Amino acid sequence: MLFPYTYVPHQMERLQTFIDFIFYAVWCQAPLKRPYRLELFASNPELFEVMTAFHYDDSKAAEFFAGHVERIYALFAPLSPCQVEQLRLWYRANNDVEGVCANDHAMSLQRYADFPAELKDLRDQLASFFKGLYSHVDIAALKKKCGDIDDHYRTFVQTNKAGKCPFCGINDLLGEYHSKREAYDHYLPKALYPFNSINFRNLVPACHHCNSSYKTSKDPAYTPKDPARSVHRRAVFYPYTKAPRAIELQVTLHQVDIAKLTPAEITLQFGPATVTEEIDTWKDVYGIEERYKAKLCGENDGKYWITQVLDEWKEDGRDPAEFLTTLARQAQSRPYAECNFLKKSFLDACKKIGAL
Repeated sequence: MLFPYTYVPHQMERLQTFIDFIFYAVWCQAPLKRPYRLELFASNPELFEVMTAFHYDDSKAAEFFAGHVERIYALFAPLSPCQVEQLRLWYRANNDVEGVCANDHAMSLQRYADFPAELKDLRDQLASFFKGLYSHVDIAALKKKCGDIDDHYRTFVQTNKAGKCPFCGINDLLGEYHSKREAYDHYLPKALYPFNSINFRNLVPACHHCNSSYKTSKDPAYTPKDPARSVHRRAVFYPYTKAPRAIELQVTLHQVDIAKLTPAEITLQFGPATVTEEIDTWKDVYGIEERYKAKLCGENDGKYWITQVLDEWKEDGRDPAEFLTTLARQAQSRPYAECNFLKKSFLDACKKIGAL
């Protein structure tokens, strides 16, 4: 990830507080053998109002939410104290997205695939609920209390104004002057992880290529299977970190004739070394090397950049060195405007092999 987002508070966070209450104050209390009833929500007046509205609403959306809450309550009821405590640890870990990204080994990160066989029925109901929950956030009773996702996006882009996807740096994002919005990516995929599908620290706007073409449902927290079919935890960039970060990029070219340049003749080196593991995860999840090399070989990208210097500037009687000096200044102040971060590294590499 080239640069982090700034986290933007919004009333939609209230939906996560509703889920927190349902998990800790309702489901985890089910083994006390109290029958399921609306009064279980009474100590949270706003949620109580929502659940009451659902109780008298025969729509499919209301049944989805209230029905799952009741069915999962019934599956919690026979659990032992140890099992309930284990579920609490899993819930807490899966919602600590920053800790997951840091690869904190003390956390009990839990995927659906990791549930023990004796919790299969509970796992299946949790999966049905949390995989579908994000698609039901516009239920009228919830929307009244929590607002809607479109308003969250409008608020989000008023603070995060780069206009570029931070996961690749090469594609634009729809912003405050567009009538449409980008899709939110579940950073820890909702297809793999329970409990965090409406946690906004796990929801990040991303360009279509990053979200739907490359990342899809890849798991950033685990490596792909090795030849022995084993997977291992790994560190990954936290999208909302407050720590300053700058990714270093060095391009090396193994072809002097840039018109004939192919991806196989390009080497990319990333830094700094202090975040090597995070960089490796980022490159794997978002196909960064393939995409950057393809752009450098593009007729209207890398190959045009060198044409700009060799032809257009020389035709105007200007020294290409002036172009590179100006570009270096622009890349320092606006690295993601016009792909300056990639353009500068590429043209530096061209100069090094004598192509400029």
